[in-house]
Amino acid sequence: MRVARAVFLNAEQGKSLEQQAHGRSLPARVVERARIVLLTAEGLRDKEIAQELGITAEKAARWRKRFLAGGIAALEKDAPRPGRTRVITDRQVKGVVEMTIHGRPAGATHWSTRTMAAAASISEASVRRIWHAHGLKPHLVRTFKLSRDIRFAEKLETIVGLYLNPPEHAIVLCADEKSQI
Repeated sequence: MRVARAVFLNAEQGKSLEQQAHGRSLPARVVERARIVLLTAEGLRDKEIAQELGITAEKAARWRKRFLAGGIAALEKDAPRPGRTRVITDRQVKGVVEMTIHGRPAGATHWSTRTMAAAASISEASVRRIWHAHGLKPHLVRTFKLSRDIRFAEKLETIVGLYLNPPEHAIVLCADEKSQI
């Protein structure tokens, strides 16, 4: 028969655990863990603690071991967990970033999360997370747009010519300036 290690508390630990066990503003899990340790210090077995607190014996044993290993500080935080495994590879992330920066979807001026998701075969939410992580905002344009008008250069020369060489006794004002016109 296995016997769990005994827990002995000094006065300071006992006082601190009593405060935590009766704390109303503390998280419930911290209160429960303090109560588990206090009951183990009284000499109760894990099964008895589990029955009294309405938990499993494994849980009581876990927090007994963690207290013995790390003291009161070990009761405040959960052990780290590995989390979900990555579904999107670094290669896919790099591909989305490259397409966003250097490519453009057919028949559109910029990528949307839906068009990128379809092109990269990943979810729209994944595209949004990748863009956010890399600071990409393809819908915002921060550079000069050159017009596709075939007569753009001619129009530009005419307008700039008015500013540089206005007609005699005339004032040249710009009331509204629109891009690509």
